[in-house]
Amino acid sequence: MADTARRIAHIDMDAFFASVELLSYPQLRGQPVVIGGRGYAPEQRADGSYVFKRLRDYVGRGVITTATYEARAFGVGSAMGMMKAAKLAPDAILLPANFDAYRHYSRLFKEAVASIVPDIEDRGIDEIFADLSHIDGDTRELGARIKRAVRDATGLTCSVGITPNKLLSKICSDLEKPDGLTVLGFDDIPARIWPLNVRKVNGIGPKATAKLAALGIETIGQLAQADQGLLQDYFGAHYAAWLARASHGVDEREISTSRESKSISRETTFERDLHARQDRGTLSGILTTLCERLAEDLRRKGYVSRTISIKLRYDDFQIVSRNVTLPQPVAEPAAILQAARECLKRVPLQRKLRLLGVRASTLEPPGAMARARQPVQGDLFA
Repeated sequence: MADTARRIAHIDMDAFFASVELLSYPQLRGQPVVIGGRGYAPEQRADGSYVFKRLRDYVGRGVITTATYEARAFGVGSAMGMMKAAKLAPDAILLPANFDAYRHYSRLFKEAVASIVPDIEDRGIDEIFADLSHIDGDTRELGARIKRAVRDATGLTCSVGITPNKLLSKICSDLEKPDGLTVLGFDDIPARIWPLNVRKVNGIGPKATAKLAALGIETIGQLAQADQGLLQDYFGAHYAAWLARASHGVDEREISTSRESKSISRETTFERDLHARQDRGTLSGILTTLCERLAEDLRRKGYVSRTISIKLRYDDFQIVSRNVTLPQPVAEPAAILQAARECLKRVPLQRKLRLLGVRASTLEPPGAMARARQPVQGDLFA
């Protein structure tokens, strides 16, 4: 089992993109707000007030970037098609994404945490892991200090989970959102972790959740007590062994503080299996969003990429990937998207898909290319 002396924190900004928008539009606090799409900026009246677009006004193939907790109460969530979301929450306020602002507040957030904890693993624009093992002080007080520092620097709230490892901390940062602080040890697993649905474990997606439910396994505790042979029959030896370890809170992964990225990727597991033909519009929107987020990650970290890859997981869990090496490095969403489309032409798309991912590798420092910005448009999945 992992070293119980370790104190690993997962710090996750609360509804980050939406919260940043609410700094500009505080009158929307407490209302369902969805971030995504293009060309739906609010109109300012002569008296300084704003006229906001509603989700029912949206027409297109885009997907939601994020939503406030009030919008999520209607079943709306990240990576959901905007048109589908409009049926669930037609009166939700619609705002376009402002990635310049998100990058600014992301930098402030990470600098605030780094002022307290030097050992940080960057996990994206709105979340990080931090190793508190060698920081003096009471664990809960350290968590509270981190939260105060982030709020003072950004005006935003974050949720923090602190446990002996990354797997448990990732779960715990979500337990008391928003503005939560959860501190757990291994002795707390039966009471706090085992009653949770297996979907709470990062690495157990919708398909695996459904297969486990078919076996009568719905909670992490039930998974911990499951027969290993039965799991192997349904999931194979490797994944079954990981399921057993994860259900007992075992995770030896170290914090990765390397500043040199070998690759940067974005991927999403779908709420339901999607078909390249019947769900073409939805997949197109998801691919567009993944490429836009990957471009933002590249820009934020100061890289351009010569190799773009796509990753697909079919409904039978088979994974395929394809890549293309480009004559010139890229960092713009349109160029990444074009390369991803080239990769997609070389994979069979007859079966349903459960996951789609895009990766940038063969990374180079900034200044390696002249960045010509291009709009992302059209049917981009195939």
